Amino acid sequence: MTEKDFIPQSNISYPKEGRIGYKAPSNIALVKYWGKKENQIPANPSVSFTLDACATRTVVTFKEKTPADEFSFDLLFEGKPKEDFKPKIETFFNRVAVYLPYLKKYHFTIDTSNSFPHSSGIASSASGMAALALCLLEIEKMADATKDDSYFDKKASFLARLGSGSACRSIKGSLVQWGKHSGLERSTNLFGVPYPHKVHEVFKTYHDTILLVHKGQKTVSSTVGHNLMNGHPYAKSRFVHAHTNLDALEAVFASGDLEKFIGIVESEALTLHAMMMSSTPYFILMMPNTLQIINAIWDYRKTTGTPICFTLDAGANVHVLYPEDYKEQSIAFIQEQLVQYCENGHYICDKVGQGAKKLNLK
Repeated sequence: MTEKDFIPQSNISYPKEGRIGYKAPSNIALVKYWGKKENQIPANPSVSFTLDACATRTVVTFKEKTPADEFSFDLLFEGKPKEDFKPKIETFFNRVAVYLPYLKKYHFTIDTSNSFPHSSGIASSASGMAALALCLLEIEKMADATKDDSYFDKKASFLARLGSGSACRSIKGSLVQWGKHSGLERSTNLFGVPYPHKVHEVFKTYHDTILLVHKGQKTVSSTVGHNLMNGHPYAKSRFVHAHTNLDALEAVFASGDLEKFIGIVESEALTLHAMMMSSTPYFILMMPNTLQIINAIWDYRKTTGTPICFTLDAGANVHVLYPEDYKEQSIAFIQEQLVQYCENGHYICDKVGQGAKKLNLK
């Protein structure tokens, strides 16, 4: 498919008003996307676990207005006006207007909330933009019933990507691949696709406990970090490395080889932060307690043989990954040894999920 496939027909009759809601999950990349080209195209492919509990709930109310010559919307975050979010939504509307030509016809009230702290490295922009894209695209679905669910999912992922790159991985579950890669059929830079190869049962019920080392806003945004890959001295090697790890994961996902899975996932996490620390200007998002947690996980895995590991997003918080069969001892370890490093002892128990869901609004 190409971008032109997502431009709707001009003779569609759209509804005058309505109310739509979606809940979209966050996701955690196993092979990281870091660096992008124009129009939110990734510099390297990635693959992620779709999460379940960490999600954004967005309800969009829309009503026709005149004149239909500019974007018009109010934005509420957790029930209160959030003016500083509005420029990002305005940018998103401008990027997707050609694919959603009805946006200027309506005044929107966008009411959104997260089940987790935003701007702290749990990909709140991913779940938020995915939920918003789904709500806006639903208006087209209400007007044109000729498109099937597959088209809807692809276009929703495509639109979400234009708001936040990783958002394209938050439409479906449980493993989602984004970015063109020769080893993955149907892979594309335009939208995320369900991972097409064999996946062992162990990875379908994986758990992710997110340790909230820092719940505040990051000192450097992901957008800035991505841009610093332009001209980065190690960028080319990094992009090749991502492709290599995706190739290696095909056998790992098929066989359920947890030792090799851990090696790839932890290396990817540390490589992501190495790119930050070696950029110009350089920056560090990990905190002392992040390192304390990592070392504690390494010690515990070495002494007990438990296949527990970590990954990191673009922030200080630590995602602790472990299989369903090791849930009891992993949670005990987290509570006894790791919670002490969390801000106010806070953490979130999550697991692999199946993607976004439409809300049943009354």
